[in-house]
Order: sequence, then C-alpha cells, then structure tokens
Amino acid sequence: MGGLVSLSPREVFLRLVHGVADGNFDELPDLYGEVTDVRHPMATPESEPLTSRRALREHFTVPPDARESLPKRRVVDVVVHETADPEVIVAEFAYEFRLPDESKTKVPCVFVMRIRDGRIIESRDYIDPIRTYTARGDRDALIASLRKDVS
Repeated sequence: MGGLVSLSPREVFLRLVHGVADGNFDELPDLYGEVTDVRHPMATPESEPLTSRRALREHFTVPPDARESLPKRRVVDVVVHETADPEVIVAEFAYEFRLPDESKTKVPCVFVMRIRDGRIIESRDYIDPIRTYTARGDRDALIASLRKDVS
C-alpha cells in the first residue's frame, strides 16, 4: 500500500471501509500509523484501545478458513464531512449485509478520524453492536456478552 501520503483523509477512509467489506484484512493495518489511538466506544463487550499498527494487525486477523463464512457486505450511504481541521473527518455510512435468506440488513456507522500524511492515527468507530451481531447471525454471542457485563 505504498503511496498513502498522497491520499486524502476521505480516500483513506474509503479504502478502509471497502477493504473491510471486501475482506482484504491483510492490507488494512497499512492504512494506520505505527502509533494509533483507535477506539470502538459502542463495542459489546467493551474493547481496549488499539494503540499500534501491530495491535491493528492482530485486530484484523481473520483465519483463512473463517473468511469464507463471513457474511457478505457492502458499503452504502456514505457521507463524509470535512472539518475545520484538515486532518479530521466525520464519516457516516452503513455496512449492508446480505443474509443467508438473501434479505439485506444495514448496520449504521459513524467514524470520527484523524488522518495525517495518509495514515489513520486516531479514530472513534461508532458501530451499532445489536445490528452487527444480528447481521452476523450471532445474537447468542451478543446476549452472552451482555449477561457477562451484568454479572
């Protein structure tokens, strides 16, 4: 992924979300700086901040045999807001999942990102956890997670 320096924050964001949707997980850590502050404030269960490219590489690691079983998704409804700070964008979008019965469901997301020299150095990724677990066909994992948080 050389040549990221010339990419705008919007272009980096689009590479990230389309890379996730397309399952190009091995390429995604290269979109981030060596030192990062990536948080998922709505994650269920709660998750620790991802503070390095190495941590993001681990975060994006999906075993090859598991990749085939991931639900198909695409990026839709993209709106990118530029801010007074040229490094910061606010991106609204949804992942649209195709379910096993061929129906579709959307998972709304908002990312607030700081991108410097073509690399993500800070991000707050707000992703609807209930719709995410539902789209993955894994509501039982969500319920177990919620029960664990209560006890």
